[in-house]
Amino acid sequence: MTDATDILFDSFTLGDLPLPNRVIMSPLTRSRASQPGDIPNAMNAEYYRQRAGAGLIIAEATQVSPQGKGYAFTPGIHSEAQVEGWKQVTEAVHAAGGRIYLQLWHVGRISRPELQPNGETPVAPSAIKPEGAMTFISAESGMVDVLQPRALGIDEMPDIVAQYRHGAENAKRAGFDGVEVHCANGYLLDQFLRTHSNRRTDAYGGSVDNRMRLPLEVIDAVIDVWGTERVGVRIGPTGSFNDMDDANPKETFSAFANALNERGIAFLEVVEDSFQGNHANGRHEEIIDALRSSFRRAYIGNGRYSADEARERIGRGLADLASFGRPFIANPDLPERFRRGASLNEWDESTFYGGDANGYTDYPFLEEREVSA
Repeated sequence: MTDATDILFDSFTLGDLPLPNRVIMSPLTRSRASQPGDIPNAMNAEYYRQRAGAGLIIAEATQVSPQGKGYAFTPGIHSEAQVEGWKQVTEAVHAAGGRIYLQLWHVGRISRPELQPNGETPVAPSAIKPEGAMTFISAESGMVDVLQPRALGIDEMPDIVAQYRHGAENAKRAGFDGVEVHCANGYLLDQFLRTHSNRRTDAYGGSVDNRMRLPLEVIDAVIDVWGTERVGVRIGPTGSFNDMDDANPKETFSAFANALNERGIAFLEVVEDSFQGNHANGRHEEIIDALRSSFRRAYIGNGRYSADEARERIGRGLADLASFGRPFIANPDLPERFRRGASLNEWDESTFYGGDANGYTDYPFLEEREVSA
């Protein structure tokens, strides 16, 4: 197969950003920011530089405020030091010919007082403890249970929106090419969207329109900073991670996708089949079809894709691009391996979160394996 016949290596314009291929690096929490301060560092810059061959890198979930933090050692985008740290990353990726977005993140209830400013209780749409949800608060803590959050007051909603706006502004200052708003995996905006976590009876709960209100206010603020062509959104309609569910995911997420389509954002990344937990077996094609009908701009499929499945689904019009997670962890040159049909390195799950260069920047490139062979 040549580039001329391999749909993964067709160029694509995402919003107004030209991409050389359709192999996207999905956002991956790696928990290696410098402490104190949750500051990106030179090792992070090298990690992303190695992966600059992706059509687009979507950098790891990054807290928009101290309140948005839910895991130890994850990076932020709310302080000057963090902006300067991220500049190292964007400059390294751009120097290697790559493109990089930042994923904007507020965890909501998936946190602990130990991670919050002044030991405060984490916030959520409703004061519902997510059963089985866990986090880590230090290198020694191991995984610990998430506790019951407090419900946000209606007067606090403008501050949540302001936190995202500030993060979007800082992402622009840090040199990113755009941003993705995280509305999946059981974090704050996903918590507002879904019926299992949102039991409010005010303007931010109940109907689909009300449950979409805060996510859309956030997205509108981010669009105001970046413009529609450089904003994407990630959703996970059937994801169960962090005790998430919805009474009617097709209705909820079709309506949300339609609202995003009306705004003209660049792309929708959909977690279709997540290793973190999924209510549907495999890909829920009925929901995917509904999303494709509602959202007419670029669709990025995510979740357990092989290269061949990505080719097949893009070829059938079920996705425009595909994002890859764990394969990119272990294969910094993943697009080139797909191009050549080469074997893939296996990932070491014990090094996913926290630590040093081991399992982070030391996975071999094809050329290194060929030399050692």
